[in-house]
Amino acid sequence: MSEIKIFDTTLRDGEQSPGVNLNKMEKLEIAKQLERLGVDVMEAGFPASSQGDFEAVKLIADTIKDASVTGLARTVKSDIDIAWEALKNTAEPRIHVFLATSPIHMTYKLRMTPEQVIEQSVEMVKYAKKKFPQIEWSAEDATRSDWKFLAQIIEKVIDAGATVINLPDTVGYTTPEEYGKMFRYIREHVPNIDKVSLSCHCHDDLGMAVANSLAAVENGVTQVEGTINGIGERAGNAALEEVAVALHIRSDFYLHRTNLNLREIKRTSDLVSKLTGMYVQANKAVIGRNAYAHESGIHQDGVLKNAQTYEIITPELVGVSSNTLFLGKHSGRHAFRDKVESFGMELTKEQLQEAFTRFKQLTDRKKEVTDDDIYTIVMDIKTEASAVSKYQLESFQVQYGTNNIPTATVVLTTPDGETLQQACTGSGSVEALYKTLNELIDEELTLLDYQINSVGGGKDALAESHVQLQVNDKVFHGRGSAQDVLEASANAFLNAVNRYVIQQHSQLVKEAVK
Repeated sequence: MSEIKIFDTTLRDGEQSPGVNLNKMEKLEIAKQLERLGVDVMEAGFPASSQGDFEAVKLIADTIKDASVTGLARTVKSDIDIAWEALKNTAEPRIHVFLATSPIHMTYKLRMTPEQVIEQSVEMVKYAKKKFPQIEWSAEDATRSDWKFLAQIIEKVIDAGATVINLPDTVGYTTPEEYGKMFRYIREHVPNIDKVSLSCHCHDDLGMAVANSLAAVENGVTQVEGTINGIGERAGNAALEEVAVALHIRSDFYLHRTNLNLREIKRTSDLVSKLTGMYVQANKAVIGRNAYAHESGIHQDGVLKNAQTYEIITPELVGVSSNTLFLGKHSGRHAFRDKVESFGMELTKEQLQEAFTRFKQLTDRKKEVTDDDIYTIVMDIKTEASAVSKYQLESFQVQYGTNNIPTATVVLTTPDGETLQQACTGSGSVEALYKTLNELIDEELTLLDYQINSVGGGKDALAESHVQLQVNDKVFHGRGSAQDVLEASANAFLNAVNRYVIQQHSQLVKEAVK
């Protein structure tokens, strides 16, 4: 069994999903879980793209010990320098540089000749080699590139010092057979290819990202790049959990293995879903809630007699539990703390006390408290953590009915400590609530997206809301939970606004320091 390295780009390519906006502490939380999952390499971001991304990459690089941390950079000296400042304290500094090689990209985007693309790639790989021992070079849009040109440029960047060659299907255009043949061609026509590792990076525009990745593995690739839940630009990336489980279940065919702890897949998927606001579809392979459900009578009969009749993957393999009652209103702090620690979550003493208080409040209203409930409470506490004064919801009331005009009354405390009250009407209860909050908040607000979901099942389930809100000229993502859907909606709205408040405070502090 040969080893396939897993290169996770959830924090870089995944965060480029429309509507996703993670702050650096949320990125760090995901990075820690990716470390527990066992990824070999995690791409923490694009350090040169913004100050926030630089700080997040540096924080992750300084924190993570059991995975190699890398950052993306264009073939530009300033990008490489910034990446070095963010990554230099890692055990093995690694950089990921890229330049497009397809005719359409070179002609219309880069406006460079093939010779200029080779020259710039070689020069910048040599420059990066002065700082980084590990350099991954990517041929952007490789699957629409000329194979002879690819072989030529790959040979030269290897001579310049590249240690990993990545040939991405940037626009999700290729098929498994074509993608496999491309890697086979490169292995046969690049004389120094044995000096590097080959990597694949597939997008899912035609729904073939995982299939293409596995075809690449069959043809000599030793590193697979992708994201948790398959999130990413447009239709997303190859879902790493699907690749890893496919290699595990069909090890008789692929004869490869990964270093992933498959039992951490469910928890990693849940965390990424909660923090990005991108829910996992019910019928998604490996991790969807219907993946282990059986509706057909014939299927149910077979599973009751022998689960293997219709289940090729056991729920336990990927960390899916029965989600039954584990703690109740009589459970104490010690049992609660043990449960939080089992999630791998780190809370301060104050945060743990607040989480325990919310747990006790939930047990008064909810018959069965599950792992998902506790996890949601803890994530809310982590999300809210900040020393900056923010908007606080003191109370609200919504009146509505089939023959009444929905009316919301809200009492809100501003970051300046002022308590305000307002009432507004709307065509629905959520609209009335959001119009009232809008009136109370002294910023220009535009709601771009609103979602509501339940945590687990049952009429007493927690509600979880996600919003995408434009605050002045910037877009922020917010999430909130509560047993009441309107309270969860209000919490999500304010969470997005408070992200703006925290960002503005951070900028003022930096300017004052300068």
